[in-house]
Amino acid sequence: MNELKPIKEGKVREIYDNGDSLIMVATDRISCFDVILNNIVTKKGTVLTQMSKFWFDYTEDILPNHMISVDVNDMPEFFRQDRFNGNSMMVKKLQMLPIECIVRGYITGSGWASYKENGTVCGITLPEGLKESDKLPEPIYTPSTKAEIGDHDENISFERSIEVLEKIYPGKGEEYAAKLRDYTIALYKKCADYALSKGIIIADTKFEFGLDENGNIVVGDEMLTPDSSRFWPLEGYEAGHSQPSFDKQFARDWLKANEGHNWTLPQDIVDKTIAKYLEAYEKLTGKQL
Repeated sequence: MNELKPIKEGKVREIYDNGDSLIMVATDRISCFDVILNNIVTKKGTVLTQMSKFWFDYTEDILPNHMISVDVNDMPEFFRQDRFNGNSMMVKKLQMLPIECIVRGYITGSGWASYKENGTVCGITLPEGLKESDKLPEPIYTPSTKAEIGDHDENISFERSIEVLEKIYPGKGEEYAAKLRDYTIALYKKCADYALSKGIIIADTKFEFGLDENGNIVVGDEMLTPDSSRFWPLEGYEAGHSQPSFDKQFARDWLKANEGHNWTLPQDIVDKTIAKYLEAYEKLTGKQL
């Protein structure tokens, strides 16, 4: 069996070249504040991969996606090891578009900070009198782009997203920018309505899109996971303060409260973190992992 090496390794994910496809592996690593922690969060990678699969299947009527299979038997022999089972996805190769497509249905986080300052979020003026965690009258599209210097994404206006795309795809900038916005809102609305019926509020999320070999726009990357989205429990939701969430919040809160942690979490915090991921998956899909 050939030992394969990832062609790209992120904080949490590894990408392998498989000829005409890629294999994306979500590891059980966890990162907070852009640092990979020393802990392994068992099953976290499986939750991310299986949740993306669930949403890809659910939204095929709106837009195709890059998923080919999550069955390791469809992949090279190297991936038929326990450590790849459940957390690996074979996907089509896409030419990724350089826009992070963020949609916000509720006001929170950096959006709330900006609104308090000047009544806008990413240059979009919002109604007066909103409280923290309020539902917005309509979801808003706030794209960002990878900054050239450093790794922080940079919020941009819709107009600027046209310019960025036009530079790479002359004559297509306006068409692609409008499609990204419209697909982002449509995907969010369908999935947020579904999640609400299962007791979960999707406050905001990020999609990434690419072009397939025929130049069609396709959903890529991961989709509506606790790593790319803010999920809040519907039970107990009330505007006016921040909300508990189904993600790394336990880990982040503990790290903030404990100095000298050396980027290592106690096991009970790891257990609480994965319990949140699993609870979100089970509520949304009705299945257990």
